[in-house]
Amino acid sequence: MSVAVVTGSSSGIGRATAIELSARGYDLVLHGFRNLSGLQETAREIRSKKPSAKLLLVTADISQPAACHEFVTASYGWSESIDAWINIAGADILTGHAAEKNFESKLQQLLAVDVQGTIRICRLVAEQIRANASQENRPCLINIGWDQATIGMEGEPGQLFCPTKAAIHAFTRSLALDLGKLARVNLIAPGWIQTRWGAEHIESYWGQRACRESLSARWGSVQDVAEAISWICSDQAAFINSQVIEVNGGLKAHQDR
Repeated sequence: MSVAVVTGSSSGIGRATAIELSARGYDLVLHGFRNLSGLQETAREIRSKKPSAKLLLVTADISQPAACHEFVTASYGWSESIDAWINIAGADILTGHAAEKNFESKLQQLLAVDVQGTIRICRLVAEQIRANASQENRPCLINIGWDQATIGMEGEPGQLFCPTKAAIHAFTRSLALDLGKLARVNLIAPGWIQTRWGAEHIESYWGQRACRESLSARWGSVQDVAEAISWICSDQAAFINSQVIEVNGGLKAHQDR
C-alpha cells in the first residue's frame, strides 16, 4: 500500500488532494494546525468513501523548527516508507482577521510558514529519503508555488506572494539537484483557484480578472490542482522531475489585464 503525507489537509487544495489520493489507494498522514475541525472533517469524508482507509492525523505549527522535526519523525514512525510528501500548508493572509494585518505582519507570516516552514520540512524529509534510499522506492516530493511568482503582479498581493513563492520555486529545483535520482522533486504552481478567498470574490473585480486571465476563461478548482498533484505522484509521471507545472488553464499575457 502506498503512503502519502499532505500538509494543510484541513481545507482547500490540501483537503481535495488528500481525498483524491485516498481514492487512488494511498494511506495518508493528514496535517493541520489551527483548523482542527477541518482536519477531522477531511478524515471523516475520506472514511465515508473508504471505511478501510488508514489515516494518521497530526497537528503541527510548521513555522516552529521543533514542531517540524516532531511532525516528520511521527510520520516516518507511522510508516517507514513514504511514497509521496506534498507540502500544501501555507499562511492564510487573505481572509479572516489576518486580512486586516499590515504588510509587515503578513510578510513575516508568509516567510515563517510558506518559506521557512516548507524548506525546513523538505530538508528533514530529504534526510529520511537518503537514509531509506533504495532502487525499489523512489518517493515523490511536491511543493506548491504560484504561476505568477516569477513574472510579477502589481499591488500588495504581488509584493507579498511573488517573492515568497519564487523562493520556493528556486528551493525546489535546488533540492531536486541535491536528491538526484533518489527522489522526484517537483513544484505545482496554481493560478486563480477558487479556494475560500476565491469563493468570496466570484462576482468581484477579482472574479472577472480570474476568468479573463485564463485561456480556459474560468476559475480553477481545488480538484483541478488535486488531480495534477495525484498525477505527478503516479507511475505515469515517473520521468517528471525538477519541473514547475502550472495549473491555471493557460495564463494570458500581462498586457491583457
